[in-house]
Amino acid sequence: PIYSQIEPFKDRRAGQLSGGMKQKLALSCALVHKPDILLLDEPTTGVDPVSRKEFWDILQLLRGQGLTIIVSTPYMDEARLCERIALLQKGQILEQNTPDGIVSGHSEPLFSVRGPNMFALLQAVRLWTGTYSCFAFGDSHHAYLRPGAKPADLKDFLHQKGFENVAVEAIQPDIEDIFMHL
Repeated sequence: PIYSQIEPFKDRRAGQLSGGMKQKLALSCALVHKPDILLLDEPTTGVDPVSRKEFWDILQLLRGQGLTIIVSTPYMDEARLCERIALLQKGQILEQNTPDGIVSGHSEPLFSVRGPNMFALLQAVRLWTGTYSCFAFGDSHHAYLRPGAKPADLKDFLHQKGFENVAVEAIQPDIEDIFMHL
């Protein structure tokens, strides 16, 4: 089982380990007593992407062996790996469901907005009266529009503000979009 895969990490000196290895060592220490429930508070914060993936692969194996795991994480791609998630803000549960249930439970259309001068573009999108909310998201901005507002009208508004070559496209929201919207 998974315990034999984690065993080699126990014998290394913690001072020489990377952040990911330290987390695996801490996990192996937590598993020594074979708990029924494992509580993890942001176990991969500050850990490199490869180690994050390896850590979650181990968690998936443990879950497959029947271990109940409760994890807090700021990474929505990690939340997507869980059976159920609760979106929390300031200690309040905003929503809880399966990852797919959260995504399918939101029907508000979401739009990707791209163009030159992204910071000024974000400010302009937020100024338009038809915008409900807009936030930077990678190489684009994600905008929820008010009921009745049309993306073509947003594009016209941006053109009037001097933004050329702006793309406004409907996209599917993910968990992070929904969290930002809530």
